[in-house]
Amino acid sequence: MSAHAFPLSALVGQEALIEALLVNAVAPDVGGVLVRGERGTAKSTAVRALAPLLPPVHVAAGQPFAFGPGEAAPGGVVPADAAIEERPAPLVELPLGATLDRLVGALDLGRALAGEQAFEAGLLARAHRGILYVDEVNLLPDHLVDALLDAAASGVARVEREAVSAAHAARFLLVGTMNVEEGELRPQLLDRFGLGVEVRAPRDRIVRAEIVRRRLAFERDPAGFAARFAGEEATLAARIAAARALLPSVRLPERELLRITGACAELEIDGVRGDIVCARAAQALAALEGADEVTEAHVRRAAALALAHRRHRDPLGSGGGAASEEEQLQRALDGEPGDGEPEPDPPGGGAPPPPAPPERSSSSNGSSGEGGGAGDRSGSASAPGAEGSFSPTARARERRDPPAPATLPIAALTLDGRGRGPAGRRARGAGAGVGAIDARPARPGAEDLAIVATLRARLTSPMSGALFSHGMNKAPLIPLHEHVRAGREAVLLCLVVDASGSMGARQRLAKVKGALLELLRDAYARRDRVAVIAFRDAHAELLVRPGAPLEQAGAAIRALPTGGRTPLAEGLREAALLIGREAVRDPSRRAVAVVLTDGRVQDPHGAVPLAARALGAAASAVHVVDTEEGHVRLGLAGRVALAAGGQLHRLAPPPVTRTRRSAA
Repeated sequence: MSAHAFPLSALVGQEALIEALLVNAVAPDVGGVLVRGERGTAKSTAVRALAPLLPPVHVAAGQPFAFGPGEAAPGGVVPADAAIEERPAPLVELPLGATLDRLVGALDLGRALAGEQAFEAGLLARAHRGILYVDEVNLLPDHLVDALLDAAASGVARVEREAVSAAHAARFLLVGTMNVEEGELRPQLLDRFGLGVEVRAPRDRIVRAEIVRRRLAFERDPAGFAARFAGEEATLAARIAAARALLPSVRLPERELLRITGACAELEIDGVRGDIVCARAAQALAALEGADEVTEAHVRRAAALALAHRRHRDPLGSGGGAASEEEQLQRALDGEPGDGEPEPDPPGGGAPPPPAPPERSSSSNGSSGEGGGAGDRSGSASAPGAEGSFSPTARARERRDPPAPATLPIAALTLDGRGRGPAGRRARGAGAGVGAIDARPARPGAEDLAIVATLRARLTSPMSGALFSHGMNKAPLIPLHEHVRAGREAVLLCLVVDASGSMGARQRLAKVKGALLELLRDAYARRDRVAVIAFRDAHAELLVRPGAPLEQAGAAIRALPTGGRTPLAEGLREAALLIGREAVRDPSRRAVAVVLTDGRVQDPHGAVPLAARALGAAASAVHVVDTEEGHVRLGLAGRVALAAGGQLHRLAPPPVTRTRRSAA
């Protein structure tokens, strides 16, 4: 820890983040905090500034980590009569590239080389009774997340692998930061964080100017800046200590407890962890203010921190935004509607009424029926390069259908083989970045050697005195071992959408929109990057660049109109070029191209097969979804799949999902 960390009391414009950290400092059993937000919003600065304010911990003398008398330490239970000394609360950071051995502990290699089996503690032991800070927590490999979850839930770190069997206490304040544009957390880990905070850069130029002033002053003279805020820091530390002492006597009135549980029921929060955390946070807020009883104001502030990240939200951002969610939370805390009574179901068995039919232009030439194809010129050209939406010159000839229920078959999103791309959940991964789950005797030429497993074989072998034979050609007496790795990777999904006039017939594009929105939700959970290319009339257009927020992709798909000709070759070529550019930028990430078209286009010069072959060469996999219907079919979609070396699919029926009642 730097001697001159940026003071927590000097942060400007992040009041909710500071309050969440203070709540956890007072009541560690709240369960930590997840900080989600934009880059450059002082997330890491705030976490590092909290550690110096925590009260010192009482540790058994001679312990390398913060274990007290009677606790299970990595070396065994600490004697109950051990002498005690004070130490600062530890702050441990889990780096993004950490291994499972580094997190939970492993065989001590130094002592193993001397012929002794001993356990070397990991970061969980170092963080005991302090802060475990995980930056970019949403990018952690799944096997690390699972280990972190187990320890955070049980307060115990257990290691059962490669000649190591150990368990020790691991109680820590878990703080994670993440940028939501880079992928979301699994619900299991999301729920494990007690509090959740969304941080954004202030929009007020006066506030931003003060942030810049303070940062420049700190970089110019860290010691002087820390001295300037020493009084505020001392006051804040004293406030935390006093609140910790007061917390056990803070009362939670029955009316406020029912307010909490009623709101959680109204918002359909899964389980009761949210109720418990909200109650604890409200008590901590009261203690921070020196109050001996929780009030309604404390509950409302606590609910904003404890329940927002537990809400069931649409990752595509179609739920009305943050303001709408805040209004729903406040109404739930008010007991509306019906003070916790369920809203009556609408007539007809509770199903929402069907959406109103889309408005149609009086001129639908080429926008309906089974016509279209190359001769369909009803739509108009859009401005090239205008990312996000087409810019038509004849709006009366367009047709905008809302999404209709449909889904892509699972096979349309598969990718064979193993890749070495970034961690995700789409395809099987390989390489040193994937988690090691076991070890086996090494194959000839193996490079991913398992040192611990090799040493274990040496320790348990009768010939444990040497690893190699003597002589000119030394051969290993103890077989070398290599890692067995298992994990998943994220990919680039390039969606190529036919928006020509013929796609307006029989709600083809409407069904494609519904299927693509389901695909985006799946990509959100699997940490994929998504790009959307639409083609119609005279050209193809990049609607959503790779890596853009999926809310943008969802909005672009919903607003996509149909009309005009079917420039299929242009769409395929644009996809091949985009995938090629992305391969230069990130060579390890594999790409899956998903082409959705009815194939109603004339191609006298064979441009479509040429473009399809180029796409097949650029992408790791090509899946063509044929939306053509009717008795007369051209069947060009199948020829596209054949030329690209891909697979042909059709849209599947919509998935059956449980309808959740809106909290509004």
